[in-house]
Amino acid sequence: MSNETIGAIIVALISGICVAVPTIVATVSSNKAHDAVVDEKLKNMSEQISHVDSKIDRFSTNQEEIKERLVVVEQSTKSAHHRIDDVVSQLNIHERRD
Repeated sequence: MSNETIGAIIVALISGICVAVPTIVATVSSNKAHDAVVDEKLKNMSEQISHVDSKIDRFSTNQEEIKERLVVVEQSTKSAHHRIDDVVSQLNIHERRD
């Protein structure tokens, strides 16, 4: 190999290194920035999911309370209907006597 060929190879290697190093550095820093953005988005999504979970838990609790209250109202209504039926039957008995 001639000195010119060796010189050309060295220049080509140096040029390649000068292009490759900044490219690698830029790629690594870009990936870090992208990872930071993805991490922040994941954090926000996790917070939103937690918020929705707490709303679902409150809804479930409220739903159970409403069911319990409905049972009490149904029992009270049933009792009131029995009392009304008793009053109506007593009125009917009094009307027949008169």
